[in-house]
Amino acid sequence: MKIYLVGGAIRDSLLGLAIHDRDWMVVGATPEQMLKKKYQQVGRDFPVFIHPKTYEEYALARTERKNGVGHTGFSVNFSPDVTLSEDLIRRDLTINAMAQDKNGNLIDLFFGKQDIKDRVLRHVSLAFQEDPLRVLRVARFAASLAHLGFQIAKETMCLMQSMCENKDLLHLFPERIWKETEKGLCTNNPHVYFQVLHSCHALNFLFPEIVFFYQYFFSVFLFEKKISAIKIGFKEMFRISKLTTDVCIRFSYFIQFLSRIYCVPDIFTDDYFFYKKPVILIQSLCARLKIPLEIKKTAVFMCGFHNFLQSINIQPTKLIIKFFDIIDVWRNPRMLKKFNYLKFYYTHVTFSFQKKVTLGDLLHNMFNVIKEISIQSIGFKKKLEGIAIRNELNRLRVYHLEKWRSLQKLNFIKKKY
Repeated sequence: MKIYLVGGAIRDSLLGLAIHDRDWMVVGATPEQMLKKKYQQVGRDFPVFIHPKTYEEYALARTERKNGVGHTGFSVNFSPDVTLSEDLIRRDLTINAMAQDKNGNLIDLFFGKQDIKDRVLRHVSLAFQEDPLRVLRVARFAASLAHLGFQIAKETMCLMQSMCENKDLLHLFPERIWKETEKGLCTNNPHVYFQVLHSCHALNFLFPEIVFFYQYFFSVFLFEKKISAIKIGFKEMFRISKLTTDVCIRFSYFIQFLSRIYCVPDIFTDDYFFYKKPVILIQSLCARLKIPLEIKKTAVFMCGFHNFLQSINIQPTKLIIKFFDIIDVWRNPRMLKKFNYLKFYYTHVTFSFQKKVTLGDLLHNMFNVIKEISIQSIGFKKKLEGIAIRNELNRLRVYHLEKWRSLQKLNFIKKKY
């Protein structure tokens, strides 16, 4: 029995990055031998064992033979005869196909160390194309290592494009697609994940809704230069990734710009207040990929209210209160925190007296003015019941917020003149 350190721990060590997990490969062993040594088995398709003291994962060396479709269509051989090289050659990228023995000697059969030096993501062998999930994994590694200058090798990108053309990605389970996407959203440059998927034509199969971004340009004013919707989306995702690691916020702030692929409705209409057309696309995407409810809910709010929030300074106070009602900020103030990082994106709001205040700050300022108005604060002096209580709460909130907004405008005029 021989044990080797493999995979990401070696890669990250050579890159000078922090090592969070260590994975081990066991050559020349059987499941029975591992169990005798008090390892706990956790794998079904192929045996993976947990070390009794370190709790790190130890996997038996294995080979795989394609016998079906998708990510799970493999038969696995984990007999003691499987060699180290037979296991490593079926791994995805050369930078992940290195091993280290107990003496610290590096075993680099596919020149992963050189690819790390050259900042290249390259597939190990043609076995790469047997697993469509690897298209997403490469996109994720590209996003994770973009800040270090890594690029995808041309031959690897060609192989990924070929896999997409063969429609291999249609066999992936929705849960696996979202799991890889979630990991991609957690990287330093999550926008790179989607850029890579677009470059290899994977977006057509995985995120057809996002393909609209690449096809649409718009202008805020009639004679202004047209702006790429995807460029704004990626720029915002890059900005947000520097402020928070919250996947819900990163995804929602990016996807909100779906609202721009349709003509902007007339202001002060129901569609302008909450735009249902782009929301239908988001709901379809979230249902198909089984995206968690909180992320879906936030994305729907961000996109549906996008136009309204961008023009909030000229919107009636009663609609602002209605917005707070719909996102249920009274019972769930945490929801408002999702809007913390919003800003005004378009030039048509720069004339506003609030131009030095971000949209997120403005929403919080408004909420702070009215958050203490409640059933208890009304005092039931008028013996209100049922819907009358709700109407009175709404009236008071509108009154106090309108008063505050008028005062803000007055103070601005005094400072200006």
